[in-house]
Amino acid sequence: MRRFLAGLVLVVILAVLALWIEREVPIELPAPTGPFAVGRSIEDWHQVRAWIWYPASPNGQHADYAPAAMRAHLGGGPLRFLTHDWAKVRPHSFVNAPRRVGNYPVVLFRGGGSAPAVNYTTLLEDLASHGYVVVGIDARDGASRNPELCAKPDCYNRLLALWIADISFVADRLGTVGIFGHSFGGAQAAQFCAHDPRCAAGIDVDGLLLGDVVQHGIAKPFLFLLSDHRNEAGSDRIRADIESVRRPIVVLPGGSHWGFSDDGAVLKSRVLRALFRIDGRRQLAQTARIVRGFFDAHMKR
Repeated sequence: MRRFLAGLVLVVILAVLALWIEREVPIELPAPTGPFAVGRSIEDWHQVRAWIWYPASPNGQHADYAPAAMRAHLGGGPLRFLTHDWAKVRPHSFVNAPRRVGNYPVVLFRGGGSAPAVNYTTLLEDLASHGYVVVGIDARDGASRNPELCAKPDCYNRLLALWIADISFVADRLGTVGIFGHSFGGAQAAQFCAHDPRCAAGIDVDGLLLGDVVQHGIAKPFLFLLSDHRNEAGSDRIRADIESVRRPIVVLPGGSHWGFSDDGAVLKSRVLRALFRIDGRRQLAQTARIVRGFFDAHMKR
């Protein structure tokens, strides 16, 4: 028994050491595939934080994955060992680089839950490199963790209304836009396009439908991009709601719900990704190609 316990302790120590080493190894995100260099700026628009990726001149300093002040507020605890240190992650955009002259379609993006837009840098840099201005909108601080709000039965619909108001606020500044989002962000994209005439086209990336979009439908060009949910509890009802909207559906065979973000597809430990059978870089490449093709067809004419 002593030998067994000693061996178990040794295994745990080696596992923690391996995760720590992996966390500290520098990592580069998948490179954008478009012809343009990408600039990135972060702006405070009163009630939202906007991350903006745009075609740019390749001048200046490469952006940090996230500013140091933001990294300082990230949660600690043992789970941090499962993800690369954001300070060691290298994106491909340039900080506040000069904007390339031209007229480019604007696409809004919302992440899943309260995840910041920067967590989807691979997809958003790629779209910008093909001639788009991409505006990622962060959720209001703490909204998804507000116990008073989420203790009520209609929690998600209340959050939906709150964050749709944020999207409308940004659309007031920008006019006609495309929009896509992941998970809960996808639900917001669908609800926005169902009601707001400023939506030119939209994509729901693996998000269920909330609000009244199932009853009203979506008249604008819209796409559902789904991961592989076979044999998952509740997936039949969600799929039925999506099919009732009568818009195109693309399913990524073997795709994972978390494989659409940098965190799930690239930054999580390789051991964890292997356990969930996530081929993250392949899934991100497929997703970027589908998203770009859809917006090219409906926003670039």
